[in-house]
Amino acid sequence: MNNSDKLLKATWNCDEKAVAKYIEQAHQDISSILGYNNEETLRSVVSIAYYTAIRFYQFIKEFPSGKGFADMAFLPYKHVNKPLIVIELKHNKSPESAIAQIKEKKYSESLQKYSGDILLVGITYDDDKKHYCKIEKLTKL
Repeated sequence: MNNSDKLLKATWNCDEKAVAKYIEQAHQDISSILGYNNEETLRSVVSIAYYTAIRFYQFIKEFPSGKGFADMAFLPYKHVNKPLIVIELKHNKSPESAIAQIKEKKYSESLQKYSGDILLVGITYDDDKKHYCKIEKLTKL
């Protein structure tokens, strides 16, 4: 199993420490020093880190929702029994603040027609390049 598969499985299992570890490693491996703190760079890193998720999901960057845009959303293909994933990325903030932004901006309102599990994923890192993750699982009926 490669790191992308492990990252996806860790996300599904809400293993926040493992998700942070895999994203941190990918961010270090993929980013240049000059672009490390660029939001688009981190979004690209996340897309690449989750590359095997393309088997299950449609990736949407800058997902229009509620009162703003989520950094990324992974929408499961029809007939795929996997949770929808909404990701918010932050620098020098807490992962809880990323989750709070998802809720505050009402990103889930744009997913009204979706039923099933939704994973809200906040991924952050600090100036020491330490990454953190918070995952909340919601179930829509």
